[in-house]
Amino acid sequence: MKKALIWIVVILAILCLVGAIFVNHWADTGHGRLNYKVAVILKFLSLSEDDGSENGSRPSVAESRKRLLEKVEKFSSVPVTVKRVINQKIPGPAVDIPVRIYIPVESKSLPVVLFYHGGGWVQGNLDSHDNLCRYLSVASNAIVVAVDYRLAPEHPFPAGLDDAYAALVWVSENAGSFGGDPARIAVMGDSAGANLSAVLSLMARDRKGPKIARQVLVYPSTDLSRLDNDSYSYFGKGFMLTKANIEWFRALYLPNKDNWTDPYASPLLADDHGHLPPATIITAEMDPLRDEGKQYADKLKKAGVSTNYHCYKGMIHGFVSADKVLNQAHEALDEIALDLKKSF
Repeated sequence: MKKALIWIVVILAILCLVGAIFVNHWADTGHGRLNYKVAVILKFLSLSEDDGSENGSRPSVAESRKRLLEKVEKFSSVPVTVKRVINQKIPGPAVDIPVRIYIPVESKSLPVVLFYHGGGWVQGNLDSHDNLCRYLSVASNAIVVAVDYRLAPEHPFPAGLDDAYAALVWVSENAGSFGGDPARIAVMGDSAGANLSAVLSLMARDRKGPKIARQVLVYPSTDLSRLDNDSYSYFGKGFMLTKANIEWFRALYLPNKDNWTDPYASPLLADDHGHLPPATIITAEMDPLRDEGKQYADKLKKAGVSTNYHCYKGMIHGFVSADKVLNQAHEALDEIALDLKKSF
C-alpha cells in the first residue's frame, strides 16, 4: 500500500511538472507573457472552437451572435444582485431603443453610467453584458443604463451611433424619472462600445449636447482606417480577437470605405481632442487593439484631457467579461468604479 501511494505521488508530480512545462510554453508569446489562466483558456478554445476567420468558412452573422452569448456564459460569474432592474424602450431616431436600467439602491439622485456593449457593432445585446453592468452598478453606486443600439449589417454606420447619442440625450432629459441625476452622467463601453463612447464624447462637445462627466473606454477601437500597428502584427491571430475578425466587423459596420476615416467612426483621427470629458482607458497587453487604445490616451493627454490609462499585463481582449476565472476582471471594474466616483 505504501509503495502504491509513493507511485501515485510520483506520477502526480510528473504530471504537474509536464503540465507546468506546457503552460509555460503556451504563455510565451514572443512579445510578452500571457497570464497562465489566459494561456490555458486560449489553448482549450483553440482546440474546441474555430470561427473560420482564417480559412474563409466563417459562420453566419446569426451564428456568430449566438457563439458570443455562449462564450460569455462560460466565463461570467453568478450575477450580482441589484435593488431593481427596469427593462423598457425609449424613443430612437428610427425605431424605439431597448434599454436596461440597473438601480443599485433606492435613491432620488444617483449618478448615471450609460453603457454600450461590445461585439464589433455586429454582436452583443443587453444579455451579453448583464453581469458586467450589474457589478459596475454596485461597485460605483451608480445607475447603469445599458443601451441595445442597432447592429450591423442590418443597420450599418451611423445607425448604432445615432441610437447611442439618442440614448444619451434621453437620459439627460429623463434621468429623474428613474432616480438619476442628469448633472452626473458618464459614458462607458467595451471594444466597439468603447468606440461609441469615445465618439459620443466628441459629438456631445461638437453639438453642445449633454455634459459628460467621464468617458470610460475598455479596449477601444479608435482607428478603423488602418489595421497595421505593432499590436496587430504581434497579436492579430490566436489571441481571441483576431485581425480577420476586425476586418469582418469593419466591412459590415462601415461598408463604405470613405467612412473609415470619419472621426465619428475613427475618433483617433479627430482634428481636435480638447475640451473632452476626463477619460479612463483600459487595454489588454495581448490585444490587437492595444496600441490604438494607448495612442488615444496619448492624444487626450496631449490635448489637456485628464486621462487614466492602464494596460493590464498578460491579458487579452474581452478579459473584463471573464470574471468567473480572471481576478483582473474585477480589478479593472473596481478601478473604473473608483474613477467614476471621483468624477461624480
